[in-house]
Amino acid sequence: QVQLIESGGGLVQAGGSLRLSCAASGRASFSSLTMAWFRQAPGKEREFGAAISRSGGNTNYADSVKGRFTISRDNAKNTVYLQMNGLKPEDTAVYYCAAAYTDSPAPMRSLYAYWGQGTQVTVSS
Repeated sequence: QVQLIESGGGLVQAGGSLRLSCAASGRASFSSLTMAWFRQAPGKEREFGAAISRSGGNTNYADSVKGRFTISRDNAKNTVYLQMNGLKPEDTAVYYCAAAYTDSPAPMRSLYAYWGQGTQVTVSS
C-alpha cells in the first residue's frame, strides 16, 4: 500500500508560481514507483499533467503544461514535486498526485493505482 499526501496548493495571480509537493509513505519503496500529477477542473475529466520515472531520468508532460511546469523527485525524501510557473486561470483545478508500479512515465490514468486526496490550485486573472 502507498499513501500520498499533497501540499502546496493555494491562490495565486496569473503569471505567478507555486510548488506542489507529494509525500509518499507505506510499505512500497518510493524508488520503485513512477509518480505523476493529474488535475481536475470543475465539470471536467481528470487529466494528465506530468509524470516522472523511478530514477527521475525520464519525464513526460501534457502539451498544456510543457515549458511551464517541471516535475522532479527526491527519492531520499520520498517526495515528488511539481514546480508551476507562468500560471494561467485555466490551470485552476484540484491537483492529484498518483503512483504506479511501472518505469514508464505514461499519461494513462488506469496505470496509476494509488492517489492522493488532492490540493486546490486557484489562479486569478
